Amino acid sequence: MRSLLRAGTFALAPLLFLAGCGGKTGRTDGRVEVTFWHSFVASTVPAFDELVRKFEQEHPGIAIKAQYVPTGDALIQKLVTSVQSHTAPDISWIHADFIDKLVEAKAIYPIDEFLSGPDSLPRAEVEGIFPPLLQAARWKGTLYALPMEATSLALLYNRDLFRKAGLDPDHPPATWDELLASARTLTVDADGNGLPEQYGFYVPVFPASGDLNIWMILQWTPFLWQAGGTEINADQTHVLFNSDAGVEALTLWRTLYDDMNFSTFGIAHDIGFAAQRLAMVMDGPWNLPRYREIRKFDWAVAPLPAGPVRRATYVAGEHLAIFRQSAHPREAWTFVKWMLKPEVQAMFSERSGYLPVRRSTLALPSYKNYLATDPALKAFVDQMAVGQARLPIDAHRIEINRFLAEAIEKATLGKQDPGAMLDEAAAKSDALLGSHP
Repeated sequence: MRSLLRAGTFALAPLLFLAGCGGKTGRTDGRVEVTFWHSFVASTVPAFDELVRKFEQEHPGIAIKAQYVPTGDALIQKLVTSVQSHTAPDISWIHADFIDKLVEAKAIYPIDEFLSGPDSLPRAEVEGIFPPLLQAARWKGTLYALPMEATSLALLYNRDLFRKAGLDPDHPPATWDELLASARTLTVDADGNGLPEQYGFYVPVFPASGDLNIWMILQWTPFLWQAGGTEINADQTHVLFNSDAGVEALTLWRTLYDDMNFSTFGIAHDIGFAAQRLAMVMDGPWNLPRYREIRKFDWAVAPLPAGPVRRATYVAGEHLAIFRQSAHPREAWTFVKWMLKPEVQAMFSERSGYLPVRRSTLALPSYKNYLATDPALKAFVDQMAVGQARLPIDAHRIEINRFLAEAIEKATLGKQDPGAMLDEAAAKSDALLGSHP
């Protein structure tokens, strides 16, 4: 995969100059067709479909052709391949971690090209986007994408299982120590065969070589911050995730994993939570439509437990990038700009569970009223006050993600020393950072 990305970066430039411009597609209704790639989970698709219908009603000359593509490494691989074959979409939903590869390949427009054009978005509206989301979309100081929605990470817990275990359902774990103690209490191995019937907490460990390595890192990084750590130095010459804070965070995961014999758990976290085999899980707001269907037990959302230094969670989001190969960049920009309207953000948040990207949406009376009826979504929104973005890494972000994911996997599933594994990942990462001009 890494060799493909490197090869693709250098091979793309000549092809990009062949990009078309203007003209309509072969639609019989005469509308301009804008192809939009996304990786929304199944529970979000109905809300997204409603969003597209509303946009098309308000813009009768534009049709949005939405196509699902797998997320993670599979998405960036498909994007690279599509640019090489001149089949790139007009717009793609991307992780900020992919921006450097796409920019180096000259695959996407800088957003400033649209902000300075005749159909621009007022700067005040751009500046009203939550800063961590804008920070994530910049590469070497230039803005290359705009967020479609925001996400955060919180703790979902089964209040009924808390009661059954003698724990107070109104006081979910607020610290690491309480998380560890609650996970132990809520893990039940009734027959003593080493295969618990119920697990206290889902430790999100996935194969480092798989598509979910980014999701694992996003869930581990808040623990790094909670212990007082950070990812990389200001000059981007050395990663810092192997600090004492990083070792403390990974040791906590390793302890939780071992104490619950978690390697014996083999189903997805959301399914396990719905089946009451998991008492606590970390998850994002995009799965709220699925959890809202749970009627057989009492559940709630709480902030992530605070670490030894502070409370923290991530604020991230998928961003919309417009591709230079697009034959309809103006219409693509129309959709991106429309997506940022406060009322559109509110509607999508209420239907999908995703969080809005602009402060002005939070001030809408209708959205405030909605949050009063949905304490689960409100818990995610409230956590944005302690949310932050991962620090930017201008070069080799994907490779460094892989090295860190390997360290997490080896320390938990492989039962190797957390500090040694993080040091190994840091050495590999620093070597790459030192090789980049």
